Amino acid sequence: MDEEESVTKTAFSSFIHSFTHSALTIMDPPATYISSSDLRTHNTPHDAWISIHGKIYDVSSWLHRHPGGTLPLLTVAGTDATDAFLAFHPPSAAALLPTFSTGILLSDYAVSPASSDYRQLLSQLSDLKLFERKGHTTLILLSIILTLLPLCVCGVVFSDSTCVHLLSAALIGFLWIQSGWIGHDSGHYNVMLNRRFNRVAQILSGNVLAGISIAWWKWNHNAHHIACNSLDFDPDLQHLPFFVVSSRFFNSLTSKFYDRKLIFDSLARFLVSYQHWTYYPVMCFARINLFAQSFFLLFSKRKVEHRGVELLGLLTFWVWYPLLVSFLPNWWERVLFVVTSFSVTGIQHVQFCLNHFSSKVYLGPPNGDDWFEKQTNGTLDVNCSAWMDWFHGGLQFQVEHHLFPRLPRCHLRKIAPLVKDLCKKHNLPYNCVSFWKANVLTIQTLRKAALQARDGSGPVPKNLVWEAVNTHG
Repeated sequence: MDEEESVTKTAFSSFIHSFTHSALTIMDPPATYISSSDLRTHNTPHDAWISIHGKIYDVSSWLHRHPGGTLPLLTVAGTDATDAFLAFHPPSAAALLPTFSTGILLSDYAVSPASSDYRQLLSQLSDLKLFERKGHTTLILLSIILTLLPLCVCGVVFSDSTCVHLLSAALIGFLWIQSGWIGHDSGHYNVMLNRRFNRVAQILSGNVLAGISIAWWKWNHNAHHIACNSLDFDPDLQHLPFFVVSSRFFNSLTSKFYDRKLIFDSLARFLVSYQHWTYYPVMCFARINLFAQSFFLLFSKRKVEHRGVELLGLLTFWVWYPLLVSFLPNWWERVLFVVTSFSVTGIQHVQFCLNHFSSKVYLGPPNGDDWFEKQTNGTLDVNCSAWMDWFHGGLQFQVEHHLFPRLPRCHLRKIAPLVKDLCKKHNLPYNCVSFWKANVLTIQTLRKAALQARDGSGPVPKNLVWEAVNTHG
């Protein structure tokens, strides 16, 4: 009886297994596959597909609702965007993906050894809760701003000393730099307790205090991060007619960010020919360009969140700053005050350029399978002591920041050795030089392009004597 019962149970189990397998086969149709070359054809605003972990998602309907803007998604459309997705989004964002699933898989999906190790390190940092531990950096900076700004105002309003006025101007330039760090950080992660307070901090530190639209900053900076050092996709390299970092700009490239051709005409050739001399003077007034770009965006037809609040913040800046300047006793002091405040904050503009101008550049959008490689090739770290971290605002760890943009800057120094080891393991560049050397490399890059611009058909001069004898214009 027991043996018969055992046989019956075995037969029944086999039947159940067979039935279940057949049912699952009926319920789940065979998977559909496409190749990477097929995926690349889906890269338009009305047909934008991306691959994440080998699964294909149609994000066409999400483009105009994407918090990071339309351009980052369009830049990676038609490619495997796994590493970019993991770098820019918290794990909770994965819950949104099934909504856009096509049910299609990438037939030739593969993970490079560098990407595999990168994802493993990203997972380890997440397990350690480093992305949630933001430290007290923003609180300290806000405290400094709230303390020094009234002192600057008092120095202008209640003192008759020109020296005190100039010191106040320098302090305002310093405060603009600190507000810039807050704006930069808050564009990557919540620097406050929640998104609402984060938004308030952005408007106050960016629009109100510095006169720069945080909406413009996020639009520009997201495009820079997603296509780091792409000549036609990265807006941080597109500075015609004043600067170029590559002779490829001489062909009047079309900017995918500005959606227009960057004309290299006779005026641009003249200005670029002397860019290694004009670089620092222009950086002293680079803030004017940010003012203009902020208004261009807010008065454009582009979708801008909280446009009214953004404009109100800028209006507040253009009330308090000119009003403060008007308290100065004469016009020459007013001009000197503006020049001083702009020049001090020009240091920050120099810092932004040092990390990328001398690094490797390329044309076209980034490929989905070389995220780690593109970020390390296009960035430059600045070596400094820990006590100087306040001066660089986290930009001294540019390689680390580009690989882990959501990581609060208080942790960048901690993970630098891990990133350096990872680069060494995969024979990738980990460029780290002194602040002085970074400036030298930047000027060398600008000088090389300048000399090529003077005579596009001729060779680059080999020494300063040749240049002195043959320079024209």
